[in-house]
Amino acid sequence: MRYQSFDDPRGHFTPEIAHARMAGLRQWMGKARVDAVLVPRADEHQGEYVPACAERLAWLTGFTGSAGLAAVLAERAFLFVDGRYTAQAPTQIATDLFEVVQCPPTDPAAHLTEALGDGTVVGFDPLLHTLAQVERFEAKLKPRGIKLRALPKNPVDRVWGDARPAPPQAPVSIHPQKWAGETAEDKLAALRETLRQNQQDAVLLTLPDSIAWLFNIRGADVAHNPVALAFALVSRRGKAQLFIDSAKLTPEVRAHLKGAVRLRRPDALQTALADLKASGAIVRLDPDTAAYAFWRALGGKAHVARAADPCLLPKARKNDVEIAGMRASHRRDGAVMARFLAWLDGEAPSGTLSEIRVVEKLEALRQDTGQLREISFDTICGAGPHGAVVHYRVSAHTDRRIKAPTLLLIDSGAQYADGTTDITRTVAIGEPTPAQRRMFTLVLKGHIAIATARFPQGTRGVDLDPFARRALWSAGHDFDHGTGHGVGAFLSVHEGPQSISRRGMVPLEAGMIISNEPGYYEEGAYGIRIENLVLVAPLQVPDGGSRAMLSFETLTLAPIDRRLIDGDLLLPEERAWIDAYHARVREALMPDLDAATQRWLRSATAPL
Repeated sequence: MRYQSFDDPRGHFTPEIAHARMAGLRQWMGKARVDAVLVPRADEHQGEYVPACAERLAWLTGFTGSAGLAAVLAERAFLFVDGRYTAQAPTQIATDLFEVVQCPPTDPAAHLTEALGDGTVVGFDPLLHTLAQVERFEAKLKPRGIKLRALPKNPVDRVWGDARPAPPQAPVSIHPQKWAGETAEDKLAALRETLRQNQQDAVLLTLPDSIAWLFNIRGADVAHNPVALAFALVSRRGKAQLFIDSAKLTPEVRAHLKGAVRLRRPDALQTALADLKASGAIVRLDPDTAAYAFWRALGGKAHVARAADPCLLPKARKNDVEIAGMRASHRRDGAVMARFLAWLDGEAPSGTLSEIRVVEKLEALRQDTGQLREISFDTICGAGPHGAVVHYRVSAHTDRRIKAPTLLLIDSGAQYADGTTDITRTVAIGEPTPAQRRMFTLVLKGHIAIATARFPQGTRGVDLDPFARRALWSAGHDFDHGTGHGVGAFLSVHEGPQSISRRGMVPLEAGMIISNEPGYYEEGAYGIRIENLVLVAPLQVPDGGSRAMLSFETLTLAPIDRRLIDGDLLLPEERAWIDAYHARVREALMPDLDAATQRWLRSATAPL
């Protein structure tokens, strides 16, 4: 079974198609009397990854990144993307139709106030924007007399018509307690206690991974993410309600849910929300993850308690069973990576490998474990200049031959029943240049700074983010993405609320798993990224210390390319970390490898 394809992710998108779709949308705008339309990447669940039927931004613009927003005006159009996609977006869209704008630093709402006249109307689908997003837009637009209008139907869907794919109906599976570590009943009891303490009558859950975690189920509605698209209402009393397409549920899953959950059709959600509004219930709603439409359906501030999704933090704090599963999955995946990197070192000098061939080999090795459920995202495999595209996805059209000398960046991950992995390695094919070794080592210094950090309780990701950048900043460099994202346990590879980034305002807590992935990208030449997953370890007083500190345990087990390390740039303690990490990798993986790979691993992990 192949888990990723190499077709152009835009399908048969051409400039002619782009112009026709834009013309159709603008024609509709004229009839609807709106001066602009917002087209986000999100779906009704506000997840980062969406099914084919919700790929509205890609359908309209050709841009396939995981985050973005288009604003279409009568004569102009903007595509707002973050720093990960400023190189990718112009290569995918019709640049005569869309202006690419990086945000931050630009704020999309502020940008629109300059492009629109006073008294104009901006249309939006209230199911595709969170309450917080709508409020931010209103705060910028209202002083100019620009009105936001919630549209009754999505305008892109009207133009897309019958060609739009049907909603997914992938089967739901049970996530057993041996992997979950806790029953759904216990999780529901804890959630209800949270509602009781906050004097809230119910909570509306909209994030698919929160629902999957809470009910100990998994799905396959979204590529590479083991979630089912559904909504849930949990009240302080009575059964929880799960709004889901019944075609996804097997008899076994129905039996698993029966004791704690009332199953309902998705179209019954609006009636349930209206009933809650009529009853005067106070319903908890997360303004950052729940659609604006639900705020309106519940009656606004008189009936809504604005608070974070109560599953987010419990889900992020992995229990002992989940931690054990994540350690096991990373050891298994580490053995895969050792076999893969040994194979790559043997085959790459021939000059016959391509990016697609490398991706296929890595996926095949993961399948050889017999335990692969899915990959955790489309593998990023970029040779030379493709490595500088942060979220590059190889296709048959872009496939590049890997010829020395070059750098090869491989960012990949797996979904196993006991855990989710995400690892990036940058590999030298042939002799690296002194400049490449210098930049790799500066990135490595930032990686080590995060890996070895000790920090007091209450420390946020934004506080740690500069650790990863200091060496690069000192040399006049930086990278335009976060240093780390949360990772689920056989769930989404990008999990909130924790992150190490400029937006990381949530304190890190013991049990959270997060990536450590600083990078450097020289557009048109090469990219460098070094990524391990780390577990926030419990508070402990360091030897000679007076206060308990949190720290990180590195979960990922795979060699870091020694050929790219300039030892003269490392401090003694940094060299010691590399040698200790490689010794740990060697000790953990040797028993699971064949003799030839063992020989390769000894060399790859030898002391600096």
